[in-house]
Amino acid sequence: MSTTESRLNATDTTKTTDQAVKETLEDYTLRFAPRSYRRWTPMVVATTALGGIAYMADFSIGAGIGLAHGTGNALIAIAVAAVVIFVTGFPLAYYGARYNIDLDLITRGSGFGYYGSVLTSVIFASFTFIFFALEGSIMAQGLKLGLGIPLWLGYLVSTLMVIPLVIYGMKALSKLQVWTTPVWLLLMVAPLVYLIATDPGSVDRFLAYAGTDGDGGVNTASVLLGAGVCLSLIAQIGEQIDYLRFMPAKTAANKRGWWTAVVMAGPGWVVLGALKQAIGVFLAVYILAKVGPAAAPEPIQQFRGAFDAMMPSWMVIPLAVALVVISQIKINVTNAYSGSLAWTNSFTRVTKHYPGRMIFVLVNLAFALALMEADMFSFLNSILGFYSNCAIAWVVTVATDIGVNKYLLKLSPLQPEFRRGMLYAVNPVGVVAFVAASGLSIAMYFHALGDTLQPYSPVAAAVIAFVLTPLMAVVTKGRYYLRRTNDGIDEPLLDAEGNPSAKTYDCHVCHQPYERPDLAACETHDAVVCSLCLSTDKISDHVLPAAPSAPAVA
Repeated sequence: MSTTESRLNATDTTKTTDQAVKETLEDYTLRFAPRSYRRWTPMVVATTALGGIAYMADFSIGAGIGLAHGTGNALIAIAVAAVVIFVTGFPLAYYGARYNIDLDLITRGSGFGYYGSVLTSVIFASFTFIFFALEGSIMAQGLKLGLGIPLWLGYLVSTLMVIPLVIYGMKALSKLQVWTTPVWLLLMVAPLVYLIATDPGSVDRFLAYAGTDGDGGVNTASVLLGAGVCLSLIAQIGEQIDYLRFMPAKTAANKRGWWTAVVMAGPGWVVLGALKQAIGVFLAVYILAKVGPAAAPEPIQQFRGAFDAMMPSWMVIPLAVALVVISQIKINVTNAYSGSLAWTNSFTRVTKHYPGRMIFVLVNLAFALALMEADMFSFLNSILGFYSNCAIAWVVTVATDIGVNKYLLKLSPLQPEFRRGMLYAVNPVGVVAFVAASGLSIAMYFHALGDTLQPYSPVAAAVIAFVLTPLMAVVTKGRYYLRRTNDGIDEPLLDAEGNPSAKTYDCHVCHQPYERPDLAACETHDAVVCSLCLSTDKISDHVLPAAPSAPAVA
């Protein structure tokens, strides 16, 4: 490489990184979250993370399953999905909170490789705009009912109103979620308690409802079809980790509160989610005779019917609309925020150019608005049933790599790695397991293997990913996890308590201070380079070479 090329590369990389540094409202989009930034208590982080699951989609999802397959099948399906989501979410939440990295960075070092995890970043980004569209549709329904705003305009309003909030990242989101959560809980729980207390017969009607496609009995196919729709939410753990990565360091003094927060706001989100889905079935059955099967899955109609039973008519619609709007804001700032992180991560790695997170906030919102205008709410279960196959394959693959390949087989490095130069471009362990699991399950979902197997597509996605991930690790002998084991810095990555080291160094390229886990030695200078400057190094001038036994892939 000529001196001129090196200078041009250094100048381009510095300009790109300066842009990221100047975006003072950014909160560690592409990198490890440093201890100096993580000033919240475990409970504040947990409350913020749980505030993001205030979405109304659970009520629609539960209602759709219950109306189609009956209450018995719906409740079992919800429970099955919740168990799978909790079990797979636990190792991911732990790694995100313990090592202060998001799910994409976890995925890189857990079987996918530096570029291989771009696949899953796109899937996660898709999750965020699909659910943004779903929540925006629900809000538009509320605005139409309460204020007479046409749906198309309601879609636009629900999209644009989150932009000012999502600009500010974690600092603003934590305040928003903490202050709005009590109001949201009160509006959601009060009508349910009132209905059960004053109309016990509503519980009997709920439990006895047989569904339009069933006879009241439990049916395996119905349960699996319903569970498949619920499992589309498995990727929600990625949004939880976007908050959990800001957990404080785990110490002997705070370990009880730390673990409580991680479990509660990590995999524990699904407990509240499952309850909301069950409530959705209950409310849909309660209002079915009044509004009909087409409108019963709409949360605005469900809570309108519930509020109507307990308060004066003039208060009903304003409160129902308030609940929908609060819920939509709480979740869609998270959807827009997390989606922008995923898109930015993928784009920066592929192009080696950092365009700024706000560009991808707008990209994500544009995708969501297009789905809303296409009336995605009317074919909700079909979209979620298809999407769940990809989401299940991804999350189960990463969770299996952590739980089995790292801790049992010890073929995957226990300490997560995400920096360019330290990882192979693609690791066949995760990529093969994910592609095989998602590909076959999608084929099953679209009846390619027959009608009998179609309901089993989510099961296939989970089982294939669970089996192939350790099998591929054994076949490859774990060779493709680390391109090199030494990052050229003598200071250990972890401190004496196993937390990421807080020692800082100045990056040779952007001249900003970063904590130890975010840096690696520079190949061409006696200095260190931060992870973002490595990501934007277009000619690999700063990227460390592969170890002698590994092929050079930068």
